[in-house]
Amino acid sequence: MPLFFAHPKMESDALTWGDKLMLWGLSFHGFHGAKPEERTLGQKFFIDIDAWMDLKAAGKSDHLSDTVCYTEEIYDIAKEVLEGSPHNLLESLAQKIAITITNHKEISAVRVKVGKPHVYCLGVEILRRRSFIFTAAEFLYFHVPLETKAT
Repeated sequence: MPLFFAHPKMESDALTWGDKLMLWGLSFHGFHGAKPEERTLGQKFFIDIDAWMDLKAAGKSDHLSDTVCYTEEIYDIAKEVLEGSPHNLLESLAQKIAITITNHKEISAVRVKVGKPHVYCLGVEILRRRSFIFTAAEFLYFHVPLETKAT
């Protein structure tokens, strides 16, 4: 199966950010879109995911416990989001997948590309680095007024 999206910057990304897991060419049927017929009939979505993490330990040990199980974790996240509750925008789908994947502390950054194969030129690509993603506790700390914080 050919890849849905081209990856021309793969080599420079590897040099800049290090190791990554790649899941490309995933396909799911979902009921997303702003038009009523998209939510009624559904449509196919293609997705590519790059997840940056240190793979040295897994490379040395050859043990699944030293990496993220991409078939059971990253793939399942994409499947659950794309086959789950409807979203109006591809941007929202990509964001939900990215945030959920970066809940794995081992993953430092993620790139998510989502497209509609029947609309040749339509897709989104987002990149989220862990440093820009707040956990729930961090969000509350930074967004709760000072007078309500415990000292």
